[in-house]
Amino acid sequence: MWGSAKLPKARPMASAVRSGWAGLLVALRLFPARPRKYFMEAFFTSTAIVAFAEIGDKTMLLAILLATRFRQPLPIILGILAATLLNHALAAFAGQQVAGLLDAPWFRWAVALGFVAMALWTLVPDKIDDDAGEVSHKGSVFLTTTIAFFLVEMGDKTQIATVALGAQYQSVFMVAAGTTLGMMIANVPAVYLGEELVKRVPLNVMRWIAAGLFLALGIWQIWGLAV
Repeated sequence: MWGSAKLPKARPMASAVRSGWAGLLVALRLFPARPRKYFMEAFFTSTAIVAFAEIGDKTMLLAILLATRFRQPLPIILGILAATLLNHALAAFAGQQVAGLLDAPWFRWAVALGFVAMALWTLVPDKIDDDAGEVSHKGSVFLTTTIAFFLVEMGDKTQIATVALGAQYQSVFMVAAGTTLGMMIANVPAVYLGEELVKRVPLNVMRWIAAGLFLALGIWQIWGLAV
């Protein structure tokens, strides 16, 4: 009998490493233990909302300004990516932490109504401030873009949307990844096409689509709370 006993198979090292990283992310609450479908919803919703909300936004206008001034698309795009990853990771983390501390019905209602308010805010045409438009170039184009984009994004509608999405889905990783992808979908063409993009894309239509997405998400949450 002893000879016929089978030892348990050892897990492959790659699987163990993946499990270790997943466990660490779950422990840090950056990637909660929930079904894959939930994470896909968080990722694609974040991507779609921010991609539409960013069109015509002041950070997109800044991207056009930087492209016109420096004529170096690659370092500008990399600077936008770096600034967005850092800014939106912090924003999603803030939303997730607040939601964890204030896990009460009134807070969920506040998040739902916040999405409705974002829908109304999105319909307001944006413009870049004079101070933000005066970009000082004292270092590399990449560093200048990263700093300028990070500062202009502070308090912007896409950052506030990321905070709300972080509170809604409580997944820093998927929300930040989705919103960053959405920002790049809007800003990479802006860097290459410049003002031609603004002339060709119907900004009013894009604003109404973004507002519709925010409103749909808010109504969906309100419905879930009311039923």
